[in-house]
Amino acid sequence: QGFLAPRVPAVFSPLEFKDVKVCAQTGTTNRDNAADFLTTNNVTHEIVEVGSPDEMIDAYQKGRCNVLTADSSQLHALQIRLAKPGDSVILPDIISKEPLGPVVRQDDPQWFEIVKWTNFAMLEAEELGVTSKNLDAALNSKKPAVRRLVGTDGAFGEQIGLTKDWVARIVRAVGNYGESFERNVGSKSSLGI
Repeated sequence: QGFLAPRVPAVFSPLEFKDVKVCAQTGTTNRDNAADFLTTNNVTHEIVEVGSPDEMIDAYQKGRCNVLTADSSQLHALQIRLAKPGDSVILPDIISKEPLGPVVRQDDPQWFEIVKWTNFAMLEAEELGVTSKNLDAALNSKKPAVRRLVGTDGAFGEQIGLTKDWVARIVRAVGNYGESFERNVGSKSSLGI
């Protein structure tokens, strides 16, 4: 979680805020996290609660608040929806971390395992340097961890109801975690996180 603030006057840290009005979405942990952070750091503030991201943008643009707080990924999505996105900046300070990840229905344990292990596999592919561009070389790698990951050796995929080469198929289709991140929310996306 962080803050989005006007580019002018230049503020480089939320610790520089003076008598700040912070918009936070009702029903999220963002309100309490922001209040705790600002109180702990002796920053005079008022939290303005809004019901939705649309209301947050409206309140910010109409001056009901002069700073937004939300999860960092949401701040990027909010910024690009502003009438003048370049007039605001996301400050580099991270005030809290929220556990964001895939969600599945509770009544399908096999699907849960597949989603969970797909996430792990994409992260492992990134850590091992396996990408959509070098996958063919990875399939012939001499490294045991790479060979197991892409299904050249072992049969882990079969243990969760998938084929041996399930990770290779994922990486070929969407890349490793880093590639997928960059394309969907990172520097190669409109969000530019």
